[in-house]
Formats: sequence, structure tokens, C-alpha cells
Amino acid sequence: MKTRGSRAAFRRALRSIPGGVNSPVRAFRAVGGDPLFVRRASGAWLEDLDGNRYLDFVGSWGPLILGHAHPAIVAAVTAAARRGTTFGAPTPGETDLAELIKSAIPSIKLLRLVSSGTEACMSALRLARAFTKRAGVIKFDGCYHGHADPFLVKAGSGAATFGTPTSPGVEADHTLVLPYNDPETFIRAMKKSWRKMAAVIVEPVAGNMGVVPPLMGFLETLREETRRHGTLLIFDEVITGFRVAWGGAQTVIGIEPDLTTLGKIIGGGLPLAAYGGRRDVMSLLAPGGPVYQAGTLSGNPLAVAAGLAQLRKLEADPGIYRRLDRLGADLEQGFKSSGVTVNRVGSMMTAFFTSGPVTDWKSASRCDTAAYGRYFRRMLASGIYLPPSQFEAMFVSAAHSGRDIDRAARVALQARSGLR
Repeated sequence: MKTRGSRAAFRRALRSIPGGVNSPVRAFRAVGGDPLFVRRASGAWLEDLDGNRYLDFVGSWGPLILGHAHPAIVAAVTAAARRGTTFGAPTPGETDLAELIKSAIPSIKLLRLVSSGTEACMSALRLARAFTKRAGVIKFDGCYHGHADPFLVKAGSGAATFGTPTSPGVEADHTLVLPYNDPETFIRAMKKSWRKMAAVIVEPVAGNMGVVPPLMGFLETLREETRRHGTLLIFDEVITGFRVAWGGAQTVIGIEPDLTTLGKIIGGGLPLAAYGGRRDVMSLLAPGGPVYQAGTLSGNPLAVAAGLAQLRKLEADPGIYRRLDRLGADLEQGFKSSGVTVNRVGSMMTAFFTSGPVTDWKSASRCDTAAYGRYFRRMLASGIYLPPSQFEAMFVSAAHSGRDIDRAARVALQARSGLR
């Protein structure tokens, strides 16, 4: 494939943007080569500046559950733009979206729209601290909750990719990091330090050390212990919300957190996120309460229109999650046939370059990242776009067909065979 266009675009970007990208994992540092610069996308396909087409299993890191440029979303955003791109005043669409999210997620009684998952998680923790009058937070090794200071410690995902899980400039004196999927260690930590802990934040299905499902009893223990000690439980469903099921992971697992953070899918591909939960906690937010949080573009009408269009499509098609799960299962089998370890939950999965099971960050970190980089480049050369990091999830969308999955599986087997 000719990639002169992407190479030239990257060289130009390096002169104006740190590292040439506006989010680190896009730089391909972990897999080698120059990043892909995209000209357009449609359905399950991307096209780069040289006209090369790629079957996309990144999906903008999860939001595009219906695929690229879905006609209903494009129409909704176009119509909203004609009415005005932003007002700095309330619109009925914000309430429509809030009501739709509440109807899908019973634990959310009130919610606040923001613009990013980082903002949602940061704001949820501030609220938890105000409610409990405590400062501490427990997070789990390999889980990423955005780049706010309390969370950027052993953070997985992009931080792990670049070998900087604790970033310079971060102040996280009140953060306690524990191993994911280890309820016994969590119980001991809570017994010792619960009086300091405002919140426990967790991805109910980890997606930022690669996909790692919760082991039986882990989330149940978190819920039991936080309830016992008056600590708030925050589920970070920025990835899993409306991805693994209508209503997110919590509706499948059957555990209600005190607060939930959402993003990605609820914005339909535009910048939008939310946090919500118990009425007594959320009522502390200004202007009704003393906890201040604001944003000029919160509830932006274009993002709200995109999110509403996407969620309404998902709500109107009850069978969509079963179809996505079947496609995900077929893709999982295709990758497993090439001899890698695969973790999958619904339409999100990771192919780990390790022979053993992956249940936490310690086991994920044993992966052969150099081999993954070679594999990634072979897949890309054959027109399959995977996450440019071992520690990220790949996503199946409703725009993928069975033929697309079969093609990806064949290429994966060929790419893996070439590495042996």
C-alpha cells in the first residue's frame, strides 16, 4: 500500500502538535511506523489520504456502534447545525437525552451532561468527596478513568502503552491503587482505610488494559463493602455503557452503583459524556447544591442530536445486541485460531499476545508487545485496522457483516503464521 499521504501529513503535524497527534496512542509508537491519517469513513470502512481502504475494528475507540457516518446520525447533526451549533442556554434535546438514559439505566435518577469521559469521572469523584466528606479514592491497576490527577496512576490503556502509568505532573496523594479482580485484597484495604475513602471507581468490564471481564464475586464484593462503609461505588461505563447491552454492564451484572459515568456511545461520535446516579448525591450539584461544576459546551446541541439518534436506533432494534454478540463471537474464534489469548465481552474484545489467561494488569503486562506490533503492521498492510496498542479493545459494529468478520479472521491467521 502507498502511504505517502499519511507520512507527509504526519511530518507536517509534528511541526505544530506535540508528537504529531492530539491523543498519544494515535501516534503508532507502540506498533511502529507512521500513523494512519484518515480522509473519510463509511460503515465499517476507513479510507486514508492515499485512497487505501481498511476494515475498521477501532470504531473511534468504541462510540461507533452503528458504524461510521450512519445516515440517521448524519441527518440529525445536519438538522441541528442548521438551527445553531451552540447557545449557552438549555435545549429540550438535553432533557430528551437525559430521560432516555434514565429509562435504560435504573440506577441513574439524575444526571449531568459534560463533554468528555475524563470530565465525567473527575466530576463524579468531586461529588463523592462532597457527599462523604472524605478525600480518598480507590482505583484498580490497569483501569483508566481519564487523565485527571487522581486517576492517572497505574492507569492502563494509553498510559501503559507508553510506559508511563504514573505521569509526571500528577498529584495523587489520596489515591489507593489495588489489583483488579482481587476481592480479598480489596476487603483488607477497606478494613484498614475506609474512613478515608470517598469512592471506589472501577470499570465493571475493564477495557483499558485490553478487555478483562470481572471474575465472579469481584464486583459483588465492591458493592457489599462500599455499602457497609458508606463509601460511594462509581462504575465507569464510558466504554461499556450501551456497548455490552442496552443500559450497560450494570444491567447485565445486576449490580447498581451509586454513580455511573458514561461517554462514547451516548454521543454518537461527537464529544459528549455524562455522570449520574442517586438523587441524594446528584442533588448536591450547583445550582441546587454547593458542588460546582460547569461547562460552556455541556449538552452541546450537535452532540445531543447525534447521541439521541444513535440511542433511539439501538432502542428500536432489540435484536441488535444479539447480532453484535454473534459477530463478536465469530471474530473471537477467528483470532483464537491464530494462537493468541482472546478476551471478549459482547462486541468488545482484545487479542493478547500471551499464552496464559489475562485476568488483571499483572497478567496483561506479560504480553509480547513487540510481536503485537509486527502483527498489527501485517494486518494493516492487508487492510485490517486494529488498535495500535496491545492494551486497547477492538470493537465490532452493526455495520460489520459476516463476510467482514470472515475476512478479518483469514487475514489474522495469515498474519500470525508469518510471525512464527
